[in-house]
Amino acid sequence: MFRIAAALFAFALPATALAQDLSPTELAAIDKSVSEALAETGVPSVQVAVVRGNRVVLERAWGKTSETIPGPRTDLPYPIASNSKQFLGALLLMLENDGKLRMDDKVAKWYPNVSGARDITIRQLLAHTAGLQDYWPQDFAFAAMEQPVAPEGIVARWGMKPLDYAPGTRWQYSNTGYVVAGMIAEKVGGAPLWQQFEQRLFKPLGIKAVPIDAAVGPRFPQGYTRVALGPVRPVVQPARGWLWAAGEAAVTAGDLAKWNIARLNRTLLPREDWEEMERPVRLADGASTGYGLGVSMRETNGRRVIEHGGAAIGFLSQSAVWIEDGISVTVLTNAEFARVQDRLTNRIAEIVLPPSPQASTGETARANDARAQLEALIAGRFDPARFTENGQYYFKPQVLADFRESLAPLGPLTAFEPIRTPRLRGGFVNRNYRLTFGMKKLILVSYSEPGPQGRWEQFMVMPE
Repeated sequence: MFRIAAALFAFALPATALAQDLSPTELAAIDKSVSEALAETGVPSVQVAVVRGNRVVLERAWGKTSETIPGPRTDLPYPIASNSKQFLGALLLMLENDGKLRMDDKVAKWYPNVSGARDITIRQLLAHTAGLQDYWPQDFAFAAMEQPVAPEGIVARWGMKPLDYAPGTRWQYSNTGYVVAGMIAEKVGGAPLWQQFEQRLFKPLGIKAVPIDAAVGPRFPQGYTRVALGPVRPVVQPARGWLWAAGEAAVTAGDLAKWNIARLNRTLLPREDWEEMERPVRLADGASTGYGLGVSMRETNGRRVIEHGGAAIGFLSQSAVWIEDGISVTVLTNAEFARVQDRLTNRIAEIVLPPSPQASTGETARANDARAQLEALIAGRFDPARFTENGQYYFKPQVLADFRESLAPLGPLTAFEPIRTPRLRGGFVNRNYRLTFGMKKLILVSYSEPGPQGRWEQFMVMPE
C-alpha cells in the first residue's frame, strides 16, 4: 500500500517542493531493500515513512499485518515501545515551561520513598543516569508480566531497591526511571499521562496514537517471534501496565514521521527545548553519555543523527532524524527478531540522503592528512610546513612532548572517523574527528586554512 506525499496534486507544488519527492529509482531501491529483508529474515511486515524537505514523501507497508489482516496496511498503529520516551521528555519540558517543575528538581519533592530520591533529578531519570535498576532489561515477557501492573507496583518492586550506582556517575538504560518520571508528570500535570500526551502532543500534530495496551486484538497488527531458525509464531502480549510511561504508544510510521517533522521544524516546543532534548547529558566526570532527554545522538560521516529504537513484545521499531538534512526514516516491524528495523533505517538513509559532505575526494584527502599529521606527532615528528605560523607557535617542545608521551602509550590509532560537517569559524575550517586507540576513544578538534592544501592552524585532542 503506497502513499506518496501530494502525488495527485504535484502540479500545484512549487519546484522546490517537487525536487524533494522520491525518484522512481529511489522508490525501486527502497522496495528492493525491504522486500529482500523480509524474504531473508521471515519478518512478517514492515511500515516505512520517509521525510525529506521536512515533509512526508513516502509512507508504505509491506507484508502480512496479522493472521486476520493478511495484507500490508499503512493505517494501523504498531507498538513503538521506547520510541515513546521522547514524548515523555517533551511533556516534562512543557510542564517546566508551565512553571510546574524544573528538570533539575529532585524526585523526593514528589516521591520521597524512591531509592536515592533526594539525589536523583528529573533530568537524570530521562537521561538514564539515575541509578535505578531497570525493571525490564530482558526484552522478553517474564512471568510477572502475565498479571496487570500499576506504575506504583513497578516502583515498589524495582524503584526501591538499592541504586545500581550513584546518580550521575554512570549511564545505564532504565525503564524504571521513566515510570517514575511519568508518575511525576501525572502528579504535576493534574491529568492522566495519556490524556496529557493526546492534548499537548498528538492532537496539535494530527497524530492518531493508541495506548499500547489498547492496540491488541483482531483489528490491530499481530506481533511475532522466532526462536533461533525455527518457525515464525504469534506472541501473546503482556498484561496491562507493563509499558506505561516507558513505552506507552502505538502509532503508524506516518504519524511518527509527523513527530519527526515537528523536531526538524522546531514546532510545538520552543527551539531551546528541542535543543535541550538533543543535548547529550554528561556524567559527573564530564564524559558524554550520547543520550539526551528521551533520544540518543550520534554523528556519522559528518552528519548529526537524533534517534531512538523501541522493543515491545513482538514488535521492533527505529526512527532516525538527520537534523541538518531535513530527513527522517522510520521503520516499524511486527517481529521481535532479526533487527530489520536497524538494517532498513540505515539502508533507506543511504538511498535518500544527499552525498555526504565527508565523502568528497577533498574531504577524504583532508582527513587523511589530518591523520598523518596526528600520527607523526604521536611518533615525535612535527612538520612545520603543514602548519600556519600560529600552529608552529603552539607546538612548542613541551606541547610536542605531551602529545607523544600521553598518546603513544595508547598503541596504534585503529580508527579515525569524521564526526561533524566542516564549518567555517574565524576564517578557518573546523573539522572534528573521533579517534580510537583500542578501547580508548578521543576527539580531535582541528582548524585549517580553506582550500584542499590549506595549512593546519590547530590540533586539539581531548576526551570524548
